Formats: sequence, C-alpha cells, structure tokens
Amino acid sequence: MPETLDRLLAESRDRLKSAGIEGAAVDVRHLVSGLLGLTLAGLMARGGEPVSPEDAVRIRAAIERRAAREPVYRILGEREFHGLTFKLSKETLEPRPDTETLVDCLIPHVRRIAVRKGSCRLIDLGTGTGAICLALLASVLDARGLGTDISEDALATARENAERNSLAERFATLRSDWFEAVEGRFDVIVSNPPYIRSIVVGELEPEVRYHDPAAALDGGNDGLDAYRTIAQHAGRHLEADGVVGLEIGFDQKQAVTALFRAQGFRLLESATDLGGNDRVLIFEQDVKGSNDR
Repeated sequence: MPETLDRLLAESRDRLKSAGIEGAAVDVRHLVSGLLGLTLAGLMARGGEPVSPEDAVRIRAAIERRAAREPVYRILGEREFHGLTFKLSKETLEPRPDTETLVDCLIPHVRRIAVRKGSCRLIDLGTGTGAICLALLASVLDARGLGTDISEDALATARENAERNSLAERFATLRSDWFEAVEGRFDVIVSNPPYIRSIVVGELEPEVRYHDPAAALDGGNDGLDAYRTIAQHAGRHLEADGVVGLEIGFDQKQAVTALFRAQGFRLLESATDLGGNDRVLIFEQDVKGSNDR
C-alpha cells in the first residue's frame, strides 16, 4: 500500500526535529510543496493522497540535506522575492524578506524620477541574483538597470533571472569591483553590500556560514569596507537629483550615515525591517552642505 503525503510529512517533520531544526514543520511544508509544485494550501488539501516512490525518494533526500543544515531554498534552488522567483547559485546571496524593505523604499523614488525624466537609470552594486534591481524594474516599467558583481557566476545567474522574469530587455550586467569598471551616471544607486564584521562571520548559523558566499557576507574588520568605497565614489556616478539606497546591518545606521555625510551626502530617509531593526538608508547629495539630518 503506497504511503500518503500526510504520513511522509509527519515522518519528515520528526526527522528535522530530531536534527534540532527550529521550525521543522514550516520547513517541511515549504520543502515538500516546492518539490511537488504545490501551493501550501494544495499540500494540505492533498494530504490523504498517495506519494509515488520516486517523489518519496526525492523528498527524503531533501529532508536529509535540510537536517545537515542546508537552507530550504538552497535545496529547492530558487526563492521568491517581491513577487518574483529567483534562481540561486553558489556565488549568490539568498535574497531575504528584510531586503524587500529596501525595494519598497526605493520604488517611489524610481517612479518619481521616471515620471519627471521619462526614464530612470539604476545601478545595483553587488547584484548577486539580481533580485533588488529586477524587483525595481518589475515595479517601474520606465526604469532600466545595470547589475554589477565581481562574480561571473552571480552575473550569469542574474541574467538568467532577468530572462525568467521577462525583464532581460531592460537589464544589463557588468563585471566590476564596486565602481571600478563603471562609467557614466545613474539616477539610483542601490546596494546590499557585505556588512558583517570579519570576526563574526565564523560565528554565523551553519545555514549562512556554509551556504552563503563569504564575499557577500564579510564586510571587513568593522563591517564598513564596502560602504566606505561606495560613499567615496558614488558622487561621481550619481545624477544631481538622484538617490543612493543601501541595506545596512542593524547597528550601522550612525556609522554609515557619517561615512556618507563626509562625502557630501545627506540622509533623506531611513527604514526598519520586519523585526524593527534599522535596515535601509537613502541618501541624496547635499548641495547646500547641510548636515541637519
């Protein structure tokens, strides 16, 4: 008699619990629904149905990978972000819900510029999967984007994600170490750079430490290396009325703001993430030299 989906779900949940995985039941639902191409509601509705031997083998193999602390979406190979689906690869950071805060904060600025100028040119530094830039392009049809990264693997993944989300005509890539190979000016400069202090990287959860690329995590001794570089060069690549949007670590608002003020920028807006932590800073060039914010 073939085993049912409910029975396999219960077995999988118990396996992850025994491996010490927090949120085992949630992980099982997301893994199995993703593997079988079902919605979460569909998964529950079909619990009494039999599972083919082939699917049972795939599910059990995936559960063992999760028990070994590989993240759910790494196992599935893709993750949803801001309503789009993004393929993941070895050298790309897994886009996370907190980063959607950065996209949400920038959309009004991109729309405002596009309405006034007829278009809006974006650059996403360290684009990874392309998630931030592509989410902005999907939200504002008159925007065009350039994604830069030092990793060819990441750039190839970003291009594939642009294709799969029908955004390739408005998205280009460039291999560059931050602004090193970049030419021209942009209306919006955006980045989610590495911001974890080097000494802390080795203490991160195994899901992050072993599965996210180190280059996307390690921000140097104080976690601010990338912000220094971006602040130093952003002024030469930003249109006069443009904005710079950044994701930051929870304790970096004052330090990053100081770096940008020193380079002639003014803090225009800040936002917290889903957990109430400082997460997003948006700067504009301070043409009056005011530091009143």
